[in-house]
Amino acid sequence: MKAWLGLGSNLQQPVSQLKDALDRLGLVEGIGILNVSGFYHTPPWGDDQQEDFINAVVRIETDLGPVPLLRALQGIENEMGRQRSGRRWGPRLIDIDLLLYGDLQLQTGELELPHPRMHERAFVLVPLCELDLSITIPGHGRAELLLQQLDCSDIFRLENEELN
Repeated sequence: MKAWLGLGSNLQQPVSQLKDALDRLGLVEGIGILNVSGFYHTPPWGDDQQEDFINAVVRIETDLGPVPLLRALQGIENEMGRQRSGRRWGPRLIDIDLLLYGDLQLQTGELELPHPRMHERAFVLVPLCELDLSITIPGHGRAELLLQQLDCSDIFRLENEELN
């Protein structure tokens, strides 16, 4: 199954945090990394009283079901020291979201697919469209068309020298 993940960090050298998360993802049995977008400098969403974020999107292939995949992602977050403060949309050492799992639409107490509000978030859609302009978000439409409705003026792709 193909799935899409969103990564984000705005604490303790965010570029390093994303690289560490990618390394850890590559070690999880049942997950194969297919593509990684560029890293993007993005303003915070929902709570603007914090540092800017670095975000990326990863396309994976997995034989894990959606809930076991979610739990594996949460395990990586926990290993990396993520603290869930209860502050919605607050600062994050690392955030790994399951954005899409094939074209599955699912809503349980533990998991909602596609990820809620991803279709409203330029920090998700910009790197997602970098990897696949034709991707459709189930229930919302083509990501490229959704992105055209958003302000992306404050989202910047990091250059190679900024990634070291």
